[in-house]
Amino acid sequence: MEAKKNEKVQIEKESNLYFVLALCLVLALTYVALEWKTFHKIPVWEVAKLDKPDFLPNEEIPFIKPPEPPKPKVAPPIIEILPDISDEPESIIDIPEVDQTTEITPLESVVFEEPPVDGEIIFVNVEEKPIFPGCEDATDKYSCFQEMMQKHIWKNFNYPETAIDLGIKGKVHIKFTIQKDGSIGNIQMRGPHKLLEDEASRIIKKLPKMKPGKQRGTPVKVPFSIPINFVLQ
Repeated sequence: MEAKKNEKVQIEKESNLYFVLALCLVLALTYVALEWKTFHKIPVWEVAKLDKPDFLPNEEIPFIKPPEPPKPKVAPPIIEILPDISDEPESIIDIPEVDQTTEITPLESVVFEEPPVDGEIIFVNVEEKPIFPGCEDATDKYSCFQEMMQKHIWKNFNYPETAIDLGIKGKVHIKFTIQKDGSIGNIQMRGPHKLLEDEASRIIKKLPKMKPGKQRGTPVKVPFSIPINFVLQ
């Protein structure tokens, strides 16, 4: 009996095509297997949240004063009583008795010694005020002294050029002492800038020698203070 085959159902005719498709599928699966990547899951940590404060931002925080430290204990002083070892008898001052026959020394014959005058006496309180040269015959020597001081300052006044360029101005307070010999010493000053202080010191150092002030007829040191005003025009 002869076998009969249908040519349309012959598998051998498409075997090469099926082989190529199977090979491509295997290669695709192999590529996907080699390139496949896996990732570890990152754990999510819980973030702690701060509770809201019990007080408002503008609320005043009460200040608690710390306790005072304990005071150090001070030992009481030790008082030592020494025995009286002196054998000498106490001296007794004999005061003569006074009666109607006692002679009294007159007050005019008693000489009182005044303590020596030392230190400085301010210009207002000194008995004989210092005299500026040219005020010897003036009726009011104090007013003449002040007038001559003003004339001396205006005559020798010289505004420092550097102070003018920098716009420095102000009042310099000067204090100096008229010594026992009439010279000028112990110059002190306070002003807005050293340039003005130096100029004020230069003016005072040019003062002439004066007749010194006297207290109970003795020459004394007399301090005097005066301001010099530096004004820019």
